[in-house]
Amino acid sequence: MADGSSALRVFALRLGPGEELLSSLLSFVEERKLRAPFIVTCVGSVTKATLRLANATAGNTNEVIQLNERFEIVSLVGTLNKEAHLHISLADKDGKTVGGHVLGDLEVFTTAEVVIGEAANLQFSREMDARTGFPELVIRPR
Repeated sequence: MADGSSALRVFALRLGPGEELLSSLLSFVEERKLRAPFIVTCVGSVTKATLRLANATAGNTNEVIQLNERFEIVSLVGTLNKEAHLHISLADKDGKTVGGHVLGDLEVFTTAEVVIGEAANLQFSREMDARTGFPELVIRPR
């Protein structure tokens, strides 16, 4: 188990209609040279999303869904280092939810209000984990 404590820096941004959420967040992180960023909270709406479902494995990553309708963002969590690891929950017009690992195509419908935290004394990276078959989070002091 890896852990670390750190001071916290907080950033906020709002994205508008038509902006792609994942690429915008990655650009924000890169421009500010954040080294241990994560999502604190996010509310908003999207018109598209591409998600990998929970039953995907390293050998079968084809469990992907592409959504093309209006959804409210009810949750967005994860780390935002160069190889971001984000999970999202979306609610449709009837309140039914769907969620998964964010692959992209998160096109903002009306707004996305995002608060990003950064662990100021840490650095996040990803390294292949033989146990899972996926690149997993590595936490290091700066």
